[in-house]
Amino acid sequence: MSAKTTTTTSDGFSPEERAAMKERASELRAEGKKGAKKADGLQAILDRIAQMAPEDRALAERVHVTVTAAAPDLMPKTWYGMPAYANADGKIVVFFQDSGKFNYRYSTLGFQDTANLDDGDLWPVSYALQKWTPAVEKRVIELVKAAVS
Repeated sequence: MSAKTTTTTSDGFSPEERAAMKERASELRAEGKKGAKKADGLQAILDRIAQMAPEDRALAERVHVTVTAAAPDLMPKTWYGMPAYANADGKIVVFFQDSGKFNYRYSTLGFQDTANLDDGDLWPVSYALQKWTPAVEKRVIELVKAAVS
């Protein structure tokens, strides 16, 4: 018996990944009030990502997978219509802004003041994001882990 493989391209989530996320949302709803809130936030993010232009959608999907893997305790939700991830207090830590939202030439990955990225008197809290590469993924993982540390 051969194992079924799931392939993800830079075009976004595979059908298997989409189905798994919907199943997870259902599981969270079944867990009760807190789970339902997380499931609703997850569904809101997935709905918002689905509305994006293809290039932005592909980036947003990779950001979503990366953030949820690097910081599983963050709660998914939308924030000003953007996919975002909040700490246990409900405060946004990290968010994704697609280029189409304000007709910018690039999407951004941003961090709020709750992110633990402080470094002296000056540090970046927003990053232009044009293409998803292994190097970009590695840097996003580092940033998210630092932000929640």
